[in-house]
Amino acid sequence: MNQEIWTSVDDYFTELFAQEDDVLKTVLRNSAVEGLPPYQVSPCQGKFLQLLIEIQNSKRVLEIGTLGGYSTIWMSRALGVNGLIVTIEAVEKHAAVAAQNFELARQSNKISLIHDDAKNALQRMINDGNEPFDLIFIDADKPNNLVYLDLALQLSRPGTIIVGDNVVREGEVTNQNSSDDKVRGVRKYCQGLSENPLLNSTAIQTVGSKGYDGFTLTVVKEGESTSHPVQD
Repeated sequence: MNQEIWTSVDDYFTELFAQEDDVLKTVLRNSAVEGLPPYQVSPCQGKFLQLLIEIQNSKRVLEIGTLGGYSTIWMSRALGVNGLIVTIEAVEKHAAVAAQNFELARQSNKISLIHDDAKNALQRMINDGNEPFDLIFIDADKPNNLVYLDLALQLSRPGTIIVGDNVVREGEVTNQNSSDDKVRGVRKYCQGLSENPLLNSTAIQTVGSKGYDGFTLTVVKEGESTSHPVQD
């Protein structure tokens, strides 16, 4: 098995289940022209997130890591007219491109874009007493994944779905001696999921046009507190 086969299969399923319309294609083109890194989800992954929202009938979605807004648009399209997705992006240029893409996709009325460090933005939402989110997508800088999880849990409720992206890292997630901050961050994040008795989680390996990677899928359970202490 190799990347050529993975991409071919991904293209086959994309054609069947997750065809990009002209808007999504333009969103990707805009992001590329502006020099954004090609880290967005694949079409099938975008459709997966969309289906999770539809299955759960989510009304409020939180995305940590916007990039050019490609995944945001996939998810916002699954929300009803009164639905809201709050998406956080630390890089000013990325946020500016995303805002333009949201206007292009005519989804701005359902998207609240926050340009700020995610830790600051999440803590501010907690302090303001924001109502909990139904689905949370964590797809930002990996060294801070466990911090984002702790803060996101304080914005969740029993039944909230949490998706953590890019957790396999071409298999490097199993390397306990890795010096890569991204791998170490993912390992801490996964350990945090495992150790929290109020979380029910699994991990899925994926191959496709984005290479060999995977995601975690978590459901928040009933309990007195959803917060998990962050460990160095």
